[in-house]
Amino acid sequence: MSHANQKSWEKEAAVGMQGWDFQHLAGRWSNATLPWDYTATVLQYLKTTDRLLDMSTGGGELLQSFHHPNQLTTVTESWLPNIQLLQKKLASTGVHVFSTVHEADLPKMKHPFNVITNSHGTFEAQSLFQALTPGGYFITEQVGATNNFSLSRYLSPAYTPAYPDNTLLVAQTALQNAGFHILTAQQAYPELKFFDVGAIVYYATVIPWEFPDFSVTHCLEQLETLQDLIQSQGYIATNEDRFLIVAKKLDH
Repeated sequence: MSHANQKSWEKEAAVGMQGWDFQHLAGRWSNATLPWDYTATVLQYLKTTDRLLDMSTGGGELLQSFHHPNQLTTVTESWLPNIQLLQKKLASTGVHVFSTVHEADLPKMKHPFNVITNSHGTFEAQSLFQALTPGGYFITEQVGATNNFSLSRYLSPAYTPAYPDNTLLVAQTALQNAGFHILTAQQAYPELKFFDVGAIVYYATVIPWEFPDFSVTHCLEQLETLQDLIQSQGYIATNEDRFLIVAKKLDH
């Protein structure tokens, strides 16, 4: 391996991320299509008159795809750089922005929500039930416990899933036990391909909970092997773990 490769990988490790936007990897990876469309699923249930809460909204990227009235929209976020971004980006438009200590924390509001959405954030079923109006919906797409397990395990042989209980079965039973009726429960393991090692380095750096021991120096030998594989087959593949739940708080 050339010193130039290592230097370029170190640069990738230093890029960082703002919001939850993987635009830096455009053209350098491919994600197999999920059997559902999260935004379309939300819009199937979300009416323009609904009070909406989007939990762990990141930089608000997915929220903006809902095109929901700002004055009826509330978001939570617990990561400080994203909170600062949201204060500039959304608060001035009339969206209610709440910073939380923990991802699952919910804001105390005068009125309950009609719809609560959550893309890849932690949640607590009983708190959601209490925060929703009767007949309200909780819609979530989650990253499952085995996400990128093969790549994480390769780069760190001692790796175990950071959130081993974040599975479809555990989540849907928790919601059901809290009083929800499960309308949709789907799971998928789409293939994820990386076309250069620098893309893997960037990805592993911005998702430290899946790659807890990762650094270019620490994993240099594994990265060199991946470089050889990419040169011979054109990509490195792993599998994501995703599940979708739509749950309704029954009218009673």
